[in-house]
Amino acid sequence: MTTYVISLAIKPGIQRDGTLFDSPMHVDGLWVRFQRGRARKIGGYNAIFLNASEISRGMIMQSQEGLNYVYSGSANYLQQWQTANTDGVGSGPVNITLSNFTASTNNLWQFDVGYNDGAGALQVVAHPGQNLKYIDSTINTPVLSGTFPGGSLSKVGVFSVAGTISTLTTFTIVGLNYTIGPGQTVTGGGVPANTTVVTSVVGASNTVVTLSAGGTNGAQTLTFDNNISVSGGACMLYPYLFVYGNNGLIQNCSAGNFNDWVSADANAVNVSATKIVKGIALRGGTTSPAGLFWSLDQLTRITYAPTTVGTSTLYWRADIISTQTSIMSSQCVIEYDGIIYWVAVDRFLLYNGVVQEIPNNTNINFFFDNMNYSQRQKVWAAKVPRWGEIWWFYPSGSSTECNNAIIFNVRDQVWYDAGFAPGAARSAGVFSEVFRYPIWGGNVANTENTYTLWQHETGSNQVYLTDVNAVQSFFETNNIGWVTGGPGQDQVQGANKWIRIERIEPDFVQSGDMSVVVTGKGYADDVDVESDPYVFSSDTLKIDMREQRREMRLRFESNTFNGNYETGKILISVDTGDERSTGNP
Repeated sequence: MTTYVISLAIKPGIQRDGTLFDSPMHVDGLWVRFQRGRARKIGGYNAIFLNASEISRGMIMQSQEGLNYVYSGSANYLQQWQTANTDGVGSGPVNITLSNFTASTNNLWQFDVGYNDGAGALQVVAHPGQNLKYIDSTINTPVLSGTFPGGSLSKVGVFSVAGTISTLTTFTIVGLNYTIGPGQTVTGGGVPANTTVVTSVVGASNTVVTLSAGGTNGAQTLTFDNNISVSGGACMLYPYLFVYGNNGLIQNCSAGNFNDWVSADANAVNVSATKIVKGIALRGGTTSPAGLFWSLDQLTRITYAPTTVGTSTLYWRADIISTQTSIMSSQCVIEYDGIIYWVAVDRFLLYNGVVQEIPNNTNINFFFDNMNYSQRQKVWAAKVPRWGEIWWFYPSGSSTECNNAIIFNVRDQVWYDAGFAPGAARSAGVFSEVFRYPIWGGNVANTENTYTLWQHETGSNQVYLTDVNAVQSFFETNNIGWVTGGPGQDQVQGANKWIRIERIEPDFVQSGDMSVVVTGKGYADDVDVESDPYVFSSDTLKIDMREQRREMRLRFESNTFNGNYETGKILISVDTGDERSTGNP
């Protein structure tokens, strides 16, 4: 009988769709990724902070002066931690003081950072929208901003100006002031409630504001409110702050000034009949700044394109990219090297000048058929550029929190998933920039009823205070039996014979013991029969065995302290087993 020595060549990725017998690639895996077509363990994670008061519903991270600042928004809080730029050692949380904020279990936060000329400072912009339950919620909430780092956050577009009220409805400001315009709400100086600005005329040396109701004559300081309150969110298209929401509203401040929503380059336009739920900056070339904005059924591109029409200048252009698109959640959009990726309600899409579907014949049904659509707003996107990956965390089955992540390897164009690993139980996160590790918020409560911020891609263990536990990882090959052509093939060999494996020659960059289990069945719909684990170390030259199956698969696993692996070219010695076509293995 001839013994064949064959390289175990399995296509990268984990195919969840279709049948085990039909799959040309790996059929199962847990906390495993692929690089150069080879399986390797996903990194470990450290609990850097155990004291988040609530589940995070949005995060942002920014570095300054050698320190890294992490903001996390939740139902009742906005909290800030700081770490060193090299690791997650630091302090926090500091509860950020919020004004014009409504605590709600439906709060879902959107963040950005930009320089505000009106305040003369770099500021965090935050929108706690009441969107967690319904993506199409129409409840308007104020957009907030405050000095970065630390400081308090208050309503955007609210400012105070000293001047003189005369003839009750006339307010005169010495000097020029372009930030005051019709429709702004005015308070202070004895001005009645619901008073608004009627006109604002800039003269040679002063600005004269006409009010809709009278105030107290004399020197006064009045507060003007642009009423920037939306249901969708906010983002920076530098140097402009954009807000968006109901009925296709997209609105922006004047360049660099979060207080000024009335100057010529400020704008408000309704581009769709449905709510705008997400905006993101876009490379614009000669038309920068530019951005993409998703409504519930439309994708719109906004570009800075000043055009003179008669005596007026139009600063912004709105182009409808697609009226036949959708979006799963307001947190599922992410930019990777200038290309925008997101999840629609029934497929995966990207924008690179045009909208394109991302081909996925691997796990698209696994994702969409098991998605808990009642919790769709909890789907969120992260990226791990070190490994070329985009992760979409999602709640599967009846889970009300994210319990798995589907992963697209942009670099290798390969799909896989986290296999419902504990490391996928995350509610929000930020990816590496100056700080080189992703930080993701856990959604499982600690014993103190607080929540953990995890620093991922660190070592190979789960580190929680003094507890250091192994992180389990495995991958399982597709069928390597003769009836599918043998290892690395996907065509029937011809003879109806079993495959017998006599030896495995492991080839791993390996730390800690690993094991391999031989599994398989007699027929595609039969019951798997598993061998006992064959344990091997980095010094193991060969694993001898006498296992046979008609349809055979191999599962390699690492589940030890400091365990890690990267797969090389594994050789197996096989020959022909029994030829009978009936019975179990």
